[in-house]
Amino acid sequence: MAKRNARAKARDREFDADGTPKVHQLFPQGAAWSPLEKDQRDRGYVRNVRPCGDNQRMLLEAIDRHNLVCALGPAGTGKTYLAIAKAVEALEDGRIGRILLSRPAVEAGENLGFLPGDLEDKLAPYLRPLYDALSERLGAKRLKALIGDGSIEIAPVAYMRGRTLNNAFIVIDEAQNCTYGQLKMLLTRLGWHSTMVLTGDPDQTDLLPGMSGFADVAGKLAKVEDVAVIQFTQTDIVRHPLVASMLDVL
Repeated sequence: MAKRNARAKARDREFDADGTPKVHQLFPQGAAWSPLEKDQRDRGYVRNVRPCGDNQRMLLEAIDRHNLVCALGPAGTGKTYLAIAKAVEALEDGRIGRILLSRPAVEAGENLGFLPGDLEDKLAPYLRPLYDALSERLGAKRLKALIGDGSIEIAPVAYMRGRTLNNAFIVIDEAQNCTYGQLKMLLTRLGWHSTMVLTGDPDQTDLLPGMSGFADVAGKLAKVEDVAVIQFTQTDIVRHPLVASMLDVL
């Protein structure tokens, strides 16, 4: 009897008197949303991401049409996220055999000193943004399984020398922290049936002045017919609107 009463009360909460399902508002209708509010809207997972602007659309189309793509622009424009989303899509569709993500192990203006643990533990803080993006697309459990069987590999730039990357989707993140020589080495790793995407913001390099080679490399590759170079601007930023405003004055 108690269980029947509980079910009846739950049914009353979910349906109106005429049997129409009640609509639960996740966000007050007509109210202005701000990411600084405590009650944020839930963002559901979607398998295929949609571009938020023309440059994001151009990046997605360029990845489909070219084997080598460079995406340059301010932070928060979705460069890395879109590249990883396309990599996951290609892996799930069986168009590639593995995903390889790489970024330079460069500290952002401070010295972390000695890091405990084995090599994987030492590199984890530098590669954390890539894990976060993959977790959002795949889920932590599936990501762990794909890393375990080698379908997804996350490695620092220093470990790319001498490799030939066939049947793979390669994302080079934070390319502005690579020197000209490092980028030349990375670009020549591209093998058959592979796609490589380089992302970065030349204005936010953590290297000494004049050492970053990303802008120079992208400028030269723009002259190559089969290479796509996409330039993002402040208007493409999809983070808080203050990010674009701050970049205009900083």
